[in-house]
Amino acid sequence: MNCLKAPRIRRTAQNTQFTYNISRRVNDVQTYPVQSPQGATILIYGHENGVTLVWRGGKRFKPVKVTPPKEKQNGSSEDAVMIIDSDDEEPAAKTKTSPKFEDKPQFEDEVEEGPYPEIVQTLDLALGTAVLNVAVMPMTPTPAEDAAWGGAKILTENMVFAVSCVTNDVYVITLPLTPPSPESKERSDLESDLLAGKAGSGAWGESLILLGGQVKHSEGIAINLIMPKASERPGTQSRAVVASHSREASGTLRLWDVPLDPKDKPVKAVEPFQTEYLPNPLTNISFNSTHTTQLLTVSSLQGVRIYDFALPSLPPDPEATGPFPVQGSWLLTLYQPFARPSSTRKPILDAAWIAHGRAAFVLLADGTWGIWDIDGVSPASSGAALSNKLKSGVRGAALTAFSVTGFVEGTSSLRSVAIQSKENSNGEFAPMTPHTRRQATASLSSAITLDRLAAIRGGVNVTPLPTSGNAVQEESLVLWVGGLDHVCVIPGVSRFWESQLRKGAGASDIFSSAQPTRMIKLLDLSTGLLGERCCGVGLAVDPLKRGSSASQDGGLPADVLILGETRIVMVRDGDDGPGRKIGGVVSTRKRRLFSKGEKSDAIIVHGKQDKSTRISFNLSTIKPGTLRQKSSPFGQDDNTLDATRTQDDFLRPSRPQVGFDFTNTLSAAADLSEDFTTRDVEVEMLDIMEIDKTLDNMQGNGRRLLFD
Repeated sequence: MNCLKAPRIRRTAQNTQFTYNISRRVNDVQTYPVQSPQGATILIYGHENGVTLVWRGGKRFKPVKVTPPKEKQNGSSEDAVMIIDSDDEEPAAKTKTSPKFEDKPQFEDEVEEGPYPEIVQTLDLALGTAVLNVAVMPMTPTPAEDAAWGGAKILTENMVFAVSCVTNDVYVITLPLTPPSPESKERSDLESDLLAGKAGSGAWGESLILLGGQVKHSEGIAINLIMPKASERPGTQSRAVVASHSREASGTLRLWDVPLDPKDKPVKAVEPFQTEYLPNPLTNISFNSTHTTQLLTVSSLQGVRIYDFALPSLPPDPEATGPFPVQGSWLLTLYQPFARPSSTRKPILDAAWIAHGRAAFVLLADGTWGIWDIDGVSPASSGAALSNKLKSGVRGAALTAFSVTGFVEGTSSLRSVAIQSKENSNGEFAPMTPHTRRQATASLSSAITLDRLAAIRGGVNVTPLPTSGNAVQEESLVLWVGGLDHVCVIPGVSRFWESQLRKGAGASDIFSSAQPTRMIKLLDLSTGLLGERCCGVGLAVDPLKRGSSASQDGGLPADVLILGETRIVMVRDGDDGPGRKIGGVVSTRKRRLFSKGEKSDAIIVHGKQDKSTRISFNLSTIKPGTLRQKSSPFGQDDNTLDATRTQDDFLRPSRPQVGFDFTNTLSAAADLSEDFTTRDVEVEMLDIMEIDKTLDNMQGNGRRLLFD
């Protein structure tokens, strides 16, 4: 899509945001964990007509050299051949069909470094219906040559993901990792038929497997790779298991077994091998990356439960066929705390596996987060792991206590609803006994609290970070509560877990509050969303350039993906982001947003530059622009300007006369005995007021008496 070619760039004090405008409404977006062979990160998003794939970054396509057609001397481009029909001759043979198009894209030798990854190619797979959810396998981001997870070599060449549609159908789509060349999208057979490029036709090397059996559309889906067991016959290929939950009846969970080998592609729709009817509908599901047969199911008010579809709850049926039993087992229930003072538990927004499937991170509607330590992997754990107790045959166990817990910054208003409603409740409507008053107040406050918290949306997304050598693999987590004002990132989950344990134990060493161990809140996201609401979050990791080493200085180890209604925003850590000013060392190097010589129509918002300016102060008490001096103590005429005097001499104030010299004038006036009649009063007044000098300057030497 052309609208994804050039993003709109916004730079804030904390990060840089790249906004991609899409001409249709986006329902879900996922980052595929395997890079393409040319080094691009693949984004998959569903919309009202199908699914679109975006290759972002990596090597560009080589420009195609167009050879001009050869011109004929006679003015015709083709030789004319005349054929004369004859009844004796045999009919002409049928024209041969054009050979199948083979796409052989060619890329540049090196990746062109730029300020941000550019969109190399996009591909629309039209399904004829709206796609609501997209699911990818819980794998560590890796290059294509290292993607043979569990011996499935198909993952090194093709991507495998699942989508759910509004028509109650679920598809497993297989597509080459290499982006299609521009020549393949412009071939003539696609222009002749509008349905030639539809998903499932094989025009792009894709294949679709339909999963049936649902009556209502899926509320969420998950996919995982199942490795063959040692007890199975040699040569057994890896398979994919797809899980889906819907609101059929009171809640339904279905699982399908899908072969990945193209030779074993089923002709008709695949039916589920397990169907679980639940007492309440689910809100989210996710597979375990380590224990591949375990599924984490989330119910908003009932809690989080772990389901194992490979562990039968009943004795196996000898006549049953298939690698999995007909019925699985519910292993463990994780309960969230109560919304006090009521007897109802807080609603759960989302939960996800952490610590590589050995613990669970939960996010509640009031902004509370917590970690359930299932396998005893906590740094301060001393007791036996709960999973070891489950292996002895115990089923239906429960866990309520958090290993660590806390609150998302800025969500205190969500937790104060019960207190406000309790204070605002009037005692006139309650009986005047202490016990019944408390019951009425609690029921009123709990009803208001649950109604408000039930409308809050949020989610959690966890991505493993690639490592080099024998380093311990770290994970990064992003969550959101309510909207774009509460989007937070945990760069390293294990270090964050350890720091919270130290904080709770009262540890006071200087390394207990380092920058990489805290939860980072993303600011100014409205700059990139441009008025749209936040509908989801994700992470996009570059296994070649970014990873766990990028989070050592407190920055974001991956680009954060913010999903809007018709926009996708990629948030990258800026130079002034969290952790960049440790020790007062700040990088002053400016990052270019565009390649040298490249023009762009992007609107760039620069912050106010704080430049020190030199300010001069004039401490003189003389009014500016005044050149007139007071009477000189040396008796010099004020009207005569000495050429040797400069402007600074005029601006410099003269030293005031001090002492009692005025007494000499008073003594002379007292001794004066001359009659006033013989005095020239006019001249004396002019001398005193210095008016005569002014008149001489204005009128020349002529002077007219005022008292005529």
